[in-house]
Amino acid sequence: MASAAGLQLLNKDQCNPMKTTTYGVGELIKAAIEYNPEKILFAIGGSATVDGGIGAAVALGWQFLDRENNQVHACGGGLNKIEKIIPPRKKMEIPVEVLCDVQNPLCGEHGAAKVYGPQKGATPEMVEELETGLCHLGNLIKEQLNRDVLEIPGAGASGGLATGAIAFMNGKLVSGIDTIIRYSNIEAELNDADWIITGEGCFDTQSLYGKVVAGVSKIANKAKVHIAVIAGQVKLPGKEYQKLGIKTAIGCKPDDMDVEQALCKSKKLLKLATERFVKNNLI
Repeated sequence: MASAAGLQLLNKDQCNPMKTTTYGVGELIKAAIEYNPEKILFAIGGSATVDGGIGAAVALGWQFLDRENNQVHACGGGLNKIEKIIPPRKKMEIPVEVLCDVQNPLCGEHGAAKVYGPQKGATPEMVEELETGLCHLGNLIKEQLNRDVLEIPGAGASGGLATGAIAFMNGKLVSGIDTIIRYSNIEAELNDADWIITGEGCFDTQSLYGKVVAGVSKIANKAKVHIAVIAGQVKLPGKEYQKLGIKTAIGCKPDDMDVEQALCKSKKLLKLATERFVKNNLI
């Protein structure tokens, strides 16, 4: 999804989850279907959207109508206006596995709008409107499609795109990191390794539960390989991440630099962080 509707595609002024849409993601899935695959692996991280997946669904032939039977704009700002969901004539028959590494539900304090909305440019007022819209969508899906998505762990992932995948693509949520480990054959590669280096944007409490770092740590500990995390920011004390068997964690962003500056200098900062890792652990 990130290649079509990811945060990295926007500048700061364009980040507005009331307007951003997953429509392009649906176009990619539609293109994939033309190749008659046995299965679609749908990676949903890095989104700039909170539209519940309705944008992607529209690209796949679904319609979302308001009370006057007009097509609703397929974005976060359109969620509250939906009154009727119309399926396409031909539904997807290809199995869709949704690679998801978070447990956030669609709505609530830990849901898509309140947890991820601010990261995508939502103001407090937008967060409340998006929260109402996602809950409205969830209720409509239950009433009109007979699919209860409101209580599914992970349904809030990627601004609710996981919900859209479940409801409109008959998708099944699977562990993203476990799937990547299986397809990449990483476990075999660890047999003659001394270290494995992993990381993410912000290494914090969420990283310890089901995300990439936790998954990599699990197989590295099994193979008795040292683990290093190189992340944009490290927000965990050593005693916390060492519980996972992680030997060291290095942040790229200096304490006196704001995130926007760090993003502009990411390649240089990553290089410097890697040099610190090598100097402190390999020399």
